[in-house]
Amino acid sequence: MSPQSIIQQTVDFVKATLAEAEGGHDWWHIQRVWNLSKHIAETEEVDLFVVELGALLHDIADSKFQGGDEEIGPKKAREFLEGLEVPKDTIDHVEQIVRNISFKGGKVAQSFKTPELDVVQDADRLDAIGAIGVARTFNYGGHKGRELYNPNIAPNLNMTKEEYKKSTAPTINHFYEKLLLLKDRMNTKTGRKMAEHRHRYMEGFLEEFYGEWNGER
Repeated sequence: MSPQSIIQQTVDFVKATLAEAEGGHDWWHIQRVWNLSKHIAETEEVDLFVVELGALLHDIADSKFQGGDEEIGPKKAREFLEGLEVPKDTIDHVEQIVRNISFKGGKVAQSFKTPELDVVQDADRLDAIGAIGVARTFNYGGHKGRELYNPNIAPNLNMTKEEYKKSTAPTINHFYEKLLLLKDRMNTKTGRKMAEHRHRYMEGFLEEFYGEWNGER
């Protein structure tokens, strides 16, 4: 089976699997990350086939929607690719991308690293910030029934991995606990440049939010 055919079958599989997904983690999120990954890969020395498969499958079973189980996504990606008889080394690489792509809290170090993961991770992080990031953050907060903002609940910048996974803090806190940290965690030159622009947008959004919250604007 040709790489192009495998990519198309992966697209079809992901679209079907995520047909009922929450709006911030649906097919459109995958498509944006896929497109961003291909754009970033243009200036990186990577295996584009691995990058594309990693981007398409990175959220095939996000642990947030699987009771916190971080193994379902990698397992599902592996089983799908094995069904297409993709080479084992490619499957192993994609599985590691799916397992290691996510932000797990500010104190958690990443143990696996390759240029292909760098690209897909930057693309995924870019989709978590900027205007799209703001929209996704409040969409997920609404999905979980969280407060928009509570001045009496301060952001926790020193959460463990488990604390981060279990957090029920107001949505605004998520900007400080994750989104505003991502600019300095980008891996590639293209990713860093794009993140600067999106980061500035979020800073402007927060300034406007607090001004309106306090009745000053």
